[in-house]
Amino acid sequence: MTDAAAPSPGRGLRLLRRGPRKPPRRPRRTGWRRLVPTWRWTLGLTLGFLVLVLGAIFTAYALVDVPDSKAAAATAQSNVYLYSDGSVIARTGEFNRQDVPLDQVPKSTQEAVLAAEDRGFYREPAIDPKAMLRAAWNMATGGETQSGSTITQQYVKNAYLGQEQTLTRKAKELIIAVKLSREESKQQILQGYLNSSYFGRNAYGIQAAAQAYYGKNASQLTTAEGAYLAALLNAPSALDVSADPEARPQAVARWNYVLDGMVKEGWLSQQDRQAMTFPDPMQPKPPAGLSGQRGYLVQAVKAYLVAHKVVTAQDLGHGGYRITTSIDKKREDDFVRAVQDKVVSKLDPNSKVDRNVRVGGASIDPATGRVVAMYGGIDYTKQYVNNATRHDFTPGSTFKPLLLASAFDHRARTQGGQLITPETIYNGDNKRPVQGSDVPYAPENEDHADYGPITVTKAMDNSVNSVFAQMAVDVGPAKVKQTAIAMGVPDDLPGFDAGPSIALGVVQASVLDMTQAYATLAAHGRYTPYTLVDSVTRGGQTVTLPDRTPVKAVSRQAADTVTSVLRSTVENGTAAAAQAIDRPAAAKTGTAEEDRAALLAGYTPDLATVVSVMGQDPDSGQLRPLYGALGQDRVNGGGAPAQVWAAYTKAALAGTPPASFDLKAMPAPTQPPSRTGTGRSSYTTPPPAPKRSRLPGPPGSTHTTP
Repeated sequence: MTDAAAPSPGRGLRLLRRGPRKPPRRPRRTGWRRLVPTWRWTLGLTLGFLVLVLGAIFTAYALVDVPDSKAAAATAQSNVYLYSDGSVIARTGEFNRQDVPLDQVPKSTQEAVLAAEDRGFYREPAIDPKAMLRAAWNMATGGETQSGSTITQQYVKNAYLGQEQTLTRKAKELIIAVKLSREESKQQILQGYLNSSYFGRNAYGIQAAAQAYYGKNASQLTTAEGAYLAALLNAPSALDVSADPEARPQAVARWNYVLDGMVKEGWLSQQDRQAMTFPDPMQPKPPAGLSGQRGYLVQAVKAYLVAHKVVTAQDLGHGGYRITTSIDKKREDDFVRAVQDKVVSKLDPNSKVDRNVRVGGASIDPATGRVVAMYGGIDYTKQYVNNATRHDFTPGSTFKPLLLASAFDHRARTQGGQLITPETIYNGDNKRPVQGSDVPYAPENEDHADYGPITVTKAMDNSVNSVFAQMAVDVGPAKVKQTAIAMGVPDDLPGFDAGPSIALGVVQASVLDMTQAYATLAAHGRYTPYTLVDSVTRGGQTVTLPDRTPVKAVSRQAADTVTSVLRSTVENGTAAAAQAIDRPAAAKTGTAEEDRAALLAGYTPDLATVVSVMGQDPDSGQLRPLYGALGQDRVNGGGAPAQVWAAYTKAALAGTPPASFDLKAMPAPTQPPSRTGTGRSSYTTPPPAPKRSRLPGPPGSTHTTP
């Protein structure tokens, strides 16, 4: 073996001279990795972005000043409402605001407002992200509505910025709210909020609201009254129970929410809470400038704009809007004259029944969906509720054409399997039990008449309840409801139950709702959402209106076949008075439960109109039967309503050539019409019932008359 070789001389010296080895070079990024920024770039960009954002915030904070709230209030303007031709209906929006110091507002009223709008007001900062998230969650889950904005933010909107929903306005709101919280105390902010908030009835501030709703000063408000005014802040126009009796359930629920919040915060004892009753406000006092039909038109237009989120009630209160309505002044005057001539002039001032008579009407251009005329009542300053838009009366038998449209559109069949057509024969006997229904139902016919075998067309001519109750089951009540909604009847109305009684018009649809549905028939089944507004501008800027693209509600064949049936009702049936217009028309009469309303719903190819004569006690507000009114034993749709309809329609269409219906109806059957039901049993007349007075039907039913 040999020894290991010794290192060559000088090698160690060479290593020392080279120094430490350099770290290996990082491999170059290739492929898609080259597109991914490094962590250094990411950190740098993030820091740069934060610097820019913070800089923008600080710059905006420095540039945005807190305006003078009194100067902002002084800029409030009137709103101008115009007929479609540009002539003035009314000017509204006089700024009714009366400021009071906070010490003149009862502590309980202050606490009620906090319970309604910002329970953490004294504990939380001017901007409360948690409240915003909580409000969003409640809205998403259907919980109780509470504002996501603090009272400070709402005060800023009320006093300085308005209610428009833009990012710029929201950013200003947040900045001014923060600045304001540094300049003013919580008490000053609450005082400003109470003096600037809108409570409805054109009342700005708690003092004006106390006068408008209870005829007293703010200092005299009880806890219950203060809680109701606090509840109004959420939706002033929608929760006024005197102006809109239908709003009572929602208003009471909101009032309870406020009181329960006061208990939860320790501001009200449970014992005092349980002892409270709802404090009904006094009737509103409309301004004299809204007398006659003007107030009804303005009220309806306001409701339309707010419901369709075109503007808020608060914005309308601040004014400055120029609103051109769809109302045709000539046709509006024609409607007023028709009601005056056919109803008002015939009322006996000494008759207890005649003092209950009310009239409502609406008229729509089927081609455009524009409401061209509306009759709300005798005078807005005397009868505040709009009879054309109220939802506490039922349409009665004027709903039957909607059922018929559903039958034709769904190509429904009878219990025996035969296709339903205008010539299908039904059993029209009085109180004939409906077959195929989940619940027993046997409605009465007008005057208890037995019609025996009768075609669908003849049944419509005579408004035979037993036929259409059976047809509702044949089609399926749920399908009938679906069709009515598609034709324009709102889906959230009281009484809109999908049972056999749906055929007889138990849903509490307004006159305007039914006019919309009949306009759909006149337009060959095409539904165009109605509008009361042609344009809205403010400060020269045009406000966007809702989209109203027409859609098919039912097939043209279904709609036109209904029209052919309703033409027979005018020529041969209960709507014969409509012949007075001397041009083609289709119409249906109806009478509500207990004869509390009588209607005529009809249309020509170019105008759809519904007229209702209603009964309501002017003192109590209770709905009353019309027996003996207008010198008649009974008021039915073929009487005064049909006379008003004919007089108005003839005047409204004067000067235009008569238009003919262009109908594409169902072809006539090629085989003999069939008897409906399951075999002969459905056709057999049931044993005659003993003679007796009219009795109520099952729950949800109604006894309508032609």
